[in-house]
Amino acid sequence: MRLGVFGAGSIGCYLGGRLIAAGQDVTLVGRMGSEVKAHGLTLTDYAGARVQLAPAQVRYFDEVSALADCDAVLVTVKGTATREAGAALAPVVKPGAVVVSFQNGVTNADTLRAALPGRTLLAGMVPFNVVHKGSGHFHNGTSGPLELERGSGASAELQRVLQQAGFAVVLHDDLRRVQWSKLLINLNNAVNALAGVPLREQLADRGYRLVMAGVVREGLSCLRAAGLQPVRLGRLVPSLAPAVLSLPDWLFFRVAAAMVKVDPSARSSMWEDLDRHRLTEIELLNGEIIRLGQAHGVATPLNRKLYELVRIAERDKRGSPQLSAQALRAALA
Repeated sequence: MRLGVFGAGSIGCYLGGRLIAAGQDVTLVGRMGSEVKAHGLTLTDYAGARVQLAPAQVRYFDEVSALADCDAVLVTVKGTATREAGAALAPVVKPGAVVVSFQNGVTNADTLRAALPGRTLLAGMVPFNVVHKGSGHFHNGTSGPLELERGSGASAELQRVLQQAGFAVVLHDDLRRVQWSKLLINLNNAVNALAGVPLREQLADRGYRLVMAGVVREGLSCLRAAGLQPVRLGRLVPSLAPAVLSLPDWLFFRVAAAMVKVDPSARSSMWEDLDRHRLTEIELLNGEIIRLGQAHGVATPLNRKLYELVRIAERDKRGSPQLSAQALRAALA
């Protein structure tokens, strides 16, 4: 397959780079061309793996027209740019091509589907966190399989290609419950962004974990009211998250270690957005829980306050406010 990645930032460069290293024909399109052309790609992960691609091995363009011949396009733009992505891809992506939304949130695939008639549009989910470390270096700091919507023979072919690149891939007839389940886990992005510390350090502090437990508990209440049943994501069970997060430290570490791998440098993408003075995806994460609660009469005060605090941090453009667990709990009280 001739593969393209549109919006090749942290997630896109990591996925695309691993596919290139596996011998696939891949074209990357995004805003990081000068960096990639100067340094190539260095891809590392929590398990110690390292892939090095020289600049000459990576085809990176800033024009969407470079994707015209692709059989499949992986869309990895921020959810806030999905509508614009669909408009840009519509005159370029050939009829019959497969387009996959590998984005956070629950509405991106529908937005792209409306903008790209005549193409096979599949929802997808990337469970792991990737941080841009500069000079073409992208680090995957957490574990988990890619999740992909089943659709004709396209999803099976993509599954095979991604597995050859070393990714575990799980196919689903209906990805909606998977997306909402991932969204529950991603509610921690706001907590991590406001804390301003690596994910492992944040999770080691029971004060932060209790905040996250309350935030996820609100989300679960909203999903129950909407008739949505969360599903297991790899070894993560979202419905058990509040109870696990509330455990005392000695027991939490034992249970969490069996569920997910997190290396010491991993941080959330929302922290990275604040650090780089960019708009975050708070609207598509905690904002979705707030709207779901409104629609079904469920109060979401913790998610609302996190939403407000992240919006303030975006406005101030000073990076993370670096709130301690005590300060964050006081702000949410």
